[in-house]
Amino acid sequence: MRDAGRKALAVGRPRPMSCGMRRLLIGLSLPLYLLDQASKHWIVGRYALNGPEDTIIPGVFWLHHTANVGVAFGIGNGQSWANYVFGAVSLTAAVVITLLLRKGAFPGPYSRTAAALLYAGIAGNLTDRLWLYQPTDFLGRPVDGGFSERFFHGYVVDFLKFDLKFMIWPSFNVADSCVVCAAILLVLASFLEKPQTAK
Repeated sequence: MRDAGRKALAVGRPRPMSCGMRRLLIGLSLPLYLLDQASKHWIVGRYALNGPEDTIIPGVFWLHHTANVGVAFGIGNGQSWANYVFGAVSLTAAVVITLLLRKGAFPGPYSRTAAALLYAGIAGNLTDRLWLYQPTDFLGRPVDGGFSERFFHGYVVDFLKFDLKFMIWPSFNVADSCVVCAAILLVLASFLEKPQTAK
C-alpha cells in the first residue's frame, strides 16, 4: 500500500533532467551560444550598421551588419512592438522546452539534440534583444536612456548573406542556424524516434 501511494504521488511529477541532456547543454548549447555572441560582437565592431558589406565568395556569400527586431525572414522587422512580442515568445519557448524535457517529450538523440540547439538559438537572439544597444536605433534615429531603452531599441544582429541564384536569402546568424537545424532534427525525430512510455 505504501509503495502504491508513492507511485500515485509520483504520477505527473516532473523528471530531473538526464545526465545526457546536461552534457548536451554544456557541450553543445553553451559553445554555440558563445560562438553566436562572439561572432556578433566581431561584426558589430567591424561593420557599420547597414553599412558596406564584404564579399567573401563573389556572387555567393557576403558579410555585413544588419538589424532585425522581427523573426525569421524579417517578419515583424521595423515594428515598435516586435521586441516585446518576440522577446516574450522566446522566453515562453524556453520555458516550454524545459517543461517538455522534464516530461520526457524528447526521447531520443535527434530530439534531445534539437532541444539543445533551440536553447542556444533562443538564448543567442534574446541576448541581442535585451542587451545590444547603439546610440541610434535600427532605423538610425538617436536614442538616449538606460535598460528600458536597450529593450525598446535592441535588435538581433544578422550578418550572413547568401545568393542562392533563385533568391537572395534573408540575412541570418549562428543562432538562427541553430533553430533551423533543430527544426530539421525534430522532423527526423518524428519518424525515427518512438515516444517514451510511462513507467
